[in-house]
Amino acid sequence: MSKNVSHKLGQGITPQQFIDGMTKNKEQFVEWYEAFQWANEDEKEFFDSLNNRDDLRCLILAADWCGDVVRNVPVVFKALQDSGIPTEVFIQEQHMDLMDEFLTMGGRAIPVVIFADTGGFVLGHWGPRPKHVQEVMIRFKQENPDREAPDYQEKIAVARAEMGRQYGEGTGYHAVIVKELRELLSSF
Repeated sequence: MSKNVSHKLGQGITPQQFIDGMTKNKEQFVEWYEAFQWANEDEKEFFDSLNNRDDLRCLILAADWCGDVVRNVPVVFKALQDSGIPTEVFIQEQHMDLMDEFLTMGGRAIPVVIFADTGGFVLGHWGPRPKHVQEVMIRFKQENPDREAPDYQEKIAVARAEMGRQYGEGTGYHAVIVKELRELLSSF
């Protein structure tokens, strides 16, 4: 069944309001935001060309305490900045109804970047992290289904460290996010 988020359109905050309202990790968020560069002119042109469409809306589920939000949302903000796509941010804790419609493997993982049409019909979504990073978590969850297991916390710490390695030190992962967003946007 296709999801509809029309009841949420206009209820979020702007990307700038999100940044201004951050009480945690703001410095790091802004650093990633300012470090963003287009990998190539072609990618930039694709996102600029979205201005020719007026049928898309973007809703981003986020929270400033989340490391994946701090890493990934600045890239999404920058990629969409000149696209003309109205973009709203929904703080996870204030929009649990929306969050619970976009669970990742049964869990509340953020960010979730949702693309809908003007009627609120969901066309697709991205998140919480680039596919190659997310694969580490998928594998972890498959191998460790019991959250109550005595070594669960220890093992998830290892998985998180591995995800950090997959992101890498620099901004290389930015291009991966842009590519995944482009593929998604090209599909509708």
